[in-house]
Amino acid sequence: MKRTLAEIAVMAGGTLTDESSGSLMAQGVSKDTRTLAPGNLYIPLIGEAFDGHRFVEAASRQGAVGSFWQQDRPDAPEGVPLILVDDTLAALQRLAVNYKRQLHVRIVGITGSNGKTTTKDMTAAVLQTSFRVHKTGGNYNNHIGLPLTLLQLSEDTEIAVLEMGMSGRGEIEFLSRLAEPEIAVITNIGEAHLLQLGTRQEIARAKTEILAGLLPGGTLVYNGDEPLIEEVLPELSEPGRMQAPSYGRVRFGHGAENDLYPSDIRMDAKGTHYRIHEAGARDFYIPLLGAHNVVNSLAAYAVGRHFGLDAETIARGLAGAAVTGMRIEVMHAPSGLTIFNDAYNASPTAMRAAIALLHEAEGFERKFAVLGDMLELGENEAAFHREVGEMLDPAKVEAVFVYGPLAVHIAEGARTRFPDNRVRHFEDKEQLAHELGRTAGAHDVVLIKGSRGMRMEQVAAWVMQLGG
Repeated sequence: MKRTLAEIAVMAGGTLTDESSGSLMAQGVSKDTRTLAPGNLYIPLIGEAFDGHRFVEAASRQGAVGSFWQQDRPDAPEGVPLILVDDTLAALQRLAVNYKRQLHVRIVGITGSNGKTTTKDMTAAVLQTSFRVHKTGGNYNNHIGLPLTLLQLSEDTEIAVLEMGMSGRGEIEFLSRLAEPEIAVITNIGEAHLLQLGTRQEIARAKTEILAGLLPGGTLVYNGDEPLIEEVLPELSEPGRMQAPSYGRVRFGHGAENDLYPSDIRMDAKGTHYRIHEAGARDFYIPLLGAHNVVNSLAAYAVGRHFGLDAETIARGLAGAAVTGMRIEVMHAPSGLTIFNDAYNASPTAMRAAIALLHEAEGFERKFAVLGDMLELGENEAAFHREVGEMLDPAKVEAVFVYGPLAVHIAEGARTRFPDNRVRHFEDKEQLAHELGRTAGAHDVVLIKGSRGMRMEQVAAWVMQLGG
């Protein structure tokens, strides 16, 4: 974004404290003085344990051209160009929406319990073959991050691919109304956020809120293998509920009843080859392992087709996709051990997909599962962890190493199928890593997965340092 302070004041619904500063030009925004660049507009957000207004003068000294200032905050500094607003976060959101509406940009919105970041990355890779594309970076997928992402759009951006996360009802609806997508993607409905929402049906309702801001005549692309999505979609048109606009639908998934489904899935050491029935005999390849990532790629394919791309172009984009780290990142330890580092997050759905990948992986002498706690699953968390352990096949997995208080239940489930000496629970991750390095050899593979709060990537890092 590049706008004068006077223009920003109008777009954000604020008032300049000094009209003579209105001609100053701001380029970009920042909410953090640690990353602020000269020329930025500073946004002093307020949280439970912080107040960005304390840093307005510091931001000015670092080169901020001006700052928002919430009207109920005392002691506004003199000599700093300020835009008075009712609420700094709401003003940021208004500024982002109005800036987006000034651009000729088309929006893709992506949500889902699992796979939304990978799907975002693959979708952006497909679209970048033919358009100027911007995508959500890092974890900028909430009520603060999404507006900041919109304000990062350059004037010539043609398509923005925006990830939308949530922890409760109403959040996706809010983000969708900010973004106003013309095509919306729901990757799946999992068990993440059961603690907050109680049931998978409520999670489905939360994810389908993405239709709230969908432009009339837009398209919903969703996982047709999940019956809960179609079960809750009619509710959106009930009196008193969010009135979803008329929209097209594209269903993707494993099943042949979907509009898009894969066949001939086969993995090599670095990625997965497959075909999409709609594209005939053309081969597709993604630099990711696992049938679940193939399914995610179908959503990217659907978005590419929506924007007029042919199968050859889409295939080229998918083959060159670069995805965010720790999402089944293939690593090779100095010992020769192969690591499937899938430590970014975990839920029962994601665990099932990762375990299926481990079971299907070929070309290894032995396979090891290293699994950590899955967090925020609510009252049935112990049962979910036991079910994960019960999924592991002793004919395909040599040993199971688990870490964390909830992972005890994974071990319990695994011991219903494995001998006790092939299932181990650790209270120390570094000890786990050293035992793994001692046990697993050059021709073996290990899957590492757990919730973000468990930081299971540390196990991979320690194994990588053990030497050959």
